[in-house]
Amino acid sequence: MTRELLRRTTTLLATAGILLTTAVVTPSAGAGESAAVSLDTVRFASFNTSLNRSNEGELVQDLSTPDDQQAANVAEIIQRTRPEVILINEFDFDADGTALELFQDNYLSVPHNGAAAIEYPYAFTAPSNTGVPSGFDLNNDGTVGGPEDAFGFGFFPGQYGMAVYSMHPIDTAAVRTFQTFLWKDMPGALLPDDPSTPEPADYYSPEELDVFRLSSKSHWDLPIQVGGDTVHFLVSHPTPPVFDGEEDRNGRRNFDEIGFWADYVSPLRGRYIYDDAGARGGLGFGELFVIAGDQNSDPFDGDSIPGAAQQLLDHRRVNDSRPPDSLGGIHASLRQGGINREHEGPARLDTADFSDTEPGNLRVDYVLPSTQINIRSSAVFWPTPHSPLFRLTGDGNFPFPSSDHRLVWADLRIPG
Repeated sequence: MTRELLRRTTTLLATAGILLTTAVVTPSAGAGESAAVSLDTVRFASFNTSLNRSNEGELVQDLSTPDDQQAANVAEIIQRTRPEVILINEFDFDADGTALELFQDNYLSVPHNGAAAIEYPYAFTAPSNTGVPSGFDLNNDGTVGGPEDAFGFGFFPGQYGMAVYSMHPIDTAAVRTFQTFLWKDMPGALLPDDPSTPEPADYYSPEELDVFRLSSKSHWDLPIQVGGDTVHFLVSHPTPPVFDGEEDRNGRRNFDEIGFWADYVSPLRGRYIYDDAGARGGLGFGELFVIAGDQNSDPFDGDSIPGAAQQLLDHRRVNDSRPPDSLGGIHASLRQGGINREHEGPARLDTADFSDTEPGNLRVDYVLPSTQINIRSSAVFWPTPHSPLFRLTGDGNFPFPSSDHRLVWADLRIPG
């Protein structure tokens, strides 16, 4: 399929960017890398790559040549872990899917420091709520406009967006997106309250709630065809539960963005859900899924509402029996100290290298299959300082060589 035809297909789909490339190559192994995936497993991954830029179009410009060092480091991490299906958070959206195509052609398809190129025949992207003006003063600062008054924080539409690459076909005709689902339409929504008034849940006006979207980016259900089975790849990137006030509007939104998937995979609880095409309901009984993304919530530490991550981790239909871990996370916690010394959660499960004064390193990135799917192995790509691959992640200082988040992966045995 030609690139021009791909662009026309993207335009026709309106909400999706689809790229077809070539076949996968043989993985290489080394310190901090994963072994090749066995024939009866599929490697799913989630990676907040920080491939976001300050200005619209800047990511396309940076990816238009193979010379951007951060993008090259991100690509090398992906090449060394070899996921077959990967969600990328914080990847600026453009309507033509140009950045998606350029990252494949100029970075993933180019070997880096002995790591073999990796090819994804299928890719998907869709619009994000970030930077989309709401027309309201959502942060109540007396003015309308700017990143905090957008449906999701962003300086331009699509900043901090999402993308998915896959070696397995994506059933684009069956994709569901939930970008416009309204927060108020969620039963029991934790709508923020203005503490200065006696009325409950009144931080946002009725007019604002009539347009306020639950998802700070979007929620996608991407049916992935793995052999003869369909695995619903459920991806999102909830807002950080900080940068607000006593009303805790971001913490409450984060809780409900995570809770959306908990309801979606519960057939009796998900009946209220509607997608951007107007279809209602969540997944049915017995359907296979993998929930992935930077949930911005650690089950023990950090600033999210207690129990936010547990909505998924403790869900009866979710398998968290073998969470990804690393020695690098332990080393970082001990070496960096600070608030990490006070954390309750095990450092080996950390996936993000945050400020050591607050909140410290946290587990916020997840790959969570449904209970019918067996987890054969899993890991966080977090090399120790003694590894030659430590150059790809760095040690707690901005700017990071790649991202302040670490790629997490899980080898999953899909029943069939």
